[in-house]
Amino acid sequence: METTIARCWANPPCPQTSLYSYSHAHGLTYSKNRGVVSAVAPPTTEKAKESGSPLRFTEVVVDGSAASPRERIESTVSITVVGASGDLAKKKIFPALFALYYEDCLPKHFTIFGYARSKMTDAELRKMISGKLTCRIDKRANCEDKMDQFLQRCFYHSGQYNSEDNFKELDKKLKEHEAGRVANRLFYLSVPPDIFVDVVRCASRSSSSAIGWTRVIVEKPFGRDSESSAELTRGLKEYLTEEQIYRIDHYLGKELVENLSVLRFSNLVFEPLWSRQYIRNVQLIFSEDFGTEGRGGYFDNYGIIRDIMQNHLLQILALFAMETPVSLDAEDIRNEKVKVLRSMRPLQLEDVVTGQYKSHVKGDTRYPGYTDDNTVPKNSLTPTFAAAALFIDNARWDGVPFLMKAGKALHNRRAEIRVQFRHVPGNLYKRNFGTDLDQATNELVIRVQPDEAIYLKINNKIPGLGMRLDRSNLNLHYAARYSSEIPDAYERLLLDAIEGERRLFIRSDELDAAWSLFTPLLKELEFRKVAPELYPYGSRGPVGAHYLAAKYNVRWGDISGELRQ
Repeated sequence: METTIARCWANPPCPQTSLYSYSHAHGLTYSKNRGVVSAVAPPTTEKAKESGSPLRFTEVVVDGSAASPRERIESTVSITVVGASGDLAKKKIFPALFALYYEDCLPKHFTIFGYARSKMTDAELRKMISGKLTCRIDKRANCEDKMDQFLQRCFYHSGQYNSEDNFKELDKKLKEHEAGRVANRLFYLSVPPDIFVDVVRCASRSSSSAIGWTRVIVEKPFGRDSESSAELTRGLKEYLTEEQIYRIDHYLGKELVENLSVLRFSNLVFEPLWSRQYIRNVQLIFSEDFGTEGRGGYFDNYGIIRDIMQNHLLQILALFAMETPVSLDAEDIRNEKVKVLRSMRPLQLEDVVTGQYKSHVKGDTRYPGYTDDNTVPKNSLTPTFAAAALFIDNARWDGVPFLMKAGKALHNRRAEIRVQFRHVPGNLYKRNFGTDLDQATNELVIRVQPDEAIYLKINNKIPGLGMRLDRSNLNLHYAARYSSEIPDAYERLLLDAIEGERRLFIRSDELDAAWSLFTPLLKELEFRKVAPELYPYGSRGPVGAHYLAAKYNVRWGDISGELRQ
């Protein structure tokens, strides 16, 4: 098996990238001579463009033969979690890395470093994260041993996020653990977005890999609007290429979201129905049964539209509505998603309803309102709920309303996709359903969380001598069908980043297209100071959301289904 090492030089220094990948992307050709390949390519980073310096690559290929420089060059992966003392790192990233280790998905040689401003020893880091580590329910054997082995590979380095000297010290520690192997480095930025560029600058200049790949995972939010998002992208691309930036949206790593394309493209029964001819509307629903407790100050700067709709729900919509890609290659899939986003009609204010939860007393318990949070201004107009009607102006989806709904402090917790099909033309059994033909509508429900499931609502006859009809579910309930535990979304996405699989990460033009849909609406809401409709904590949300759905002759499936049960 061939092992490849790529090194890149420029003045000023450029980020690491593979010669093969670069050549493939830019149509270059090259030949190997005694295992060494050299090529000169035009500059790709902003800094290289400014200086006019070309990038010069040298690639060493080791095939294990006697004539090779070395019989084998082992590689290692160094994962640095920047912002290691934060909640996301403690609750999600470190547990996900342990789960990958527990499943033997990480490379043989790997090291994990936590990096943050807090003063902490290696032992204190291990103690901090050990309480959050869990083993698979179906594989409890040697759990404690695995945890101990994993924790021994976790280390900590304290430093400022804007200090190149501190990152040089980190680089020295990383090299000690890499021990001369081919060093591949992954940086996970679990820090506020206003310091992304500082961290990337320091990491790129002081602690990127010399003879391997360097990749950076960036957490949302990716700006607040088109302008701030574009500024952030420019800042990142000053030090990184697009191929090195992994913009993570953890919802794309959810099992049911990843299964969406499998369900559609590998089952003949669904793909022919996936169009305006048979689908009446599509609903994307996200609800949480708790408020912003503990993060009201952060949330007030963004609101539910930026926090959930512009990224999570819009990404799911793009996956749902895209045309069949040429292949499962990351670029082919992301090309189709971008086409969907660019075909979407600009959002109008009359097609949006916003809400904000207020305090509510239920029994002996009083639930606080959004503005009761001390970190939230008393006169805040930030929406904690939003519903919107979106349209895709292309041949497949012309005229089909895509309804989005997202909110906090609602009556339940769920995330699901609901596909409501058209009424049966000339239905022979319409008398059995009375005047409410919606009761006879077939509906496909993909429940992303909790209690993952896919079910199809169909009409059937109740056994007996009479002709009574019933609505039943053909149900794939994951917990009943599969004994194994469903991996957390962060596990899948971290593994993909390590393996260089970009399919579930967001490309810069995807991000631009997404923000172009929502930025005009967000600016209009803020300019007009639109007051959100108040709704009680623990309710089904603002009444206005039902009027919005009724405007397009639609009923929200999550509520109408509950009322019929």
